[in-house]
Amino acid sequence: MGLFKKVSVGVVTASLGLSLMGGGTYAYFSDTETSNNTFGMGTLDMSLDPEVIVDIDNLKPGDTVLREFKLGNEGTLDIKSINLLTNYSVTDAQGDNDGMDLGEHIRVNFMWNWDKESEPVFQTTLAELQSEDPDVVAKDIFDPLWKKRGGLDVGDEDTLWVQFEFVDNDEDQNAFQGDSLNLEWTFNAEQTEGEDYE
Repeated sequence: MGLFKKVSVGVVTASLGLSLMGGGTYAYFSDTETSNNTFGMGTLDMSLDPEVIVDIDNLKPGDTVLREFKLGNEGTLDIKSINLLTNYSVTDAQGDNDGMDLGEHIRVNFMWNWDKESEPVFQTTLAELQSEDPDVVAKDIFDPLWKKRGGLDVGDEDTLWVQFEFVDNDEDQNAFQGDSLNLEWTFNAEQTEGEDYE
């Protein structure tokens, strides 16, 4: 065998030996475990029944409209508080309101909550209600109802009564004849505080 072949065979043999040694260096016992984890998120799902609380025509000063509505918790998380945001717009049919706001003449009386047998809780005008901070309104309307329980638990439902009154102020209110007011109430549910899970 020539010198070149001997050297080549030697190099290949040495490489194979180093390869086996190297492979042997990394041979060891091992074990693997896999942790599959799940973070399931809860849901806040408040229901309002009926969705249209008031739809009435032909109101005159002195009239009152009493309506019942229910707030329910259909989610998987308790509701700590509910904020109420009020927006309304007035259609001035004759264009003669001269800066007067019909919302200042509509009083809102949040009456009985039959489920908790509580007293009337809050009274204001639509104009004042629209300008109020929703957090303040929540404290005035809902906190007294929930002071014992602390909110609306999963699966619970509260029945509330609201009365709208077209206040007769013993003055000329003819400018409001034929007008209409569109009221939008937005109820915003908020979760309870976070918890530590051990």
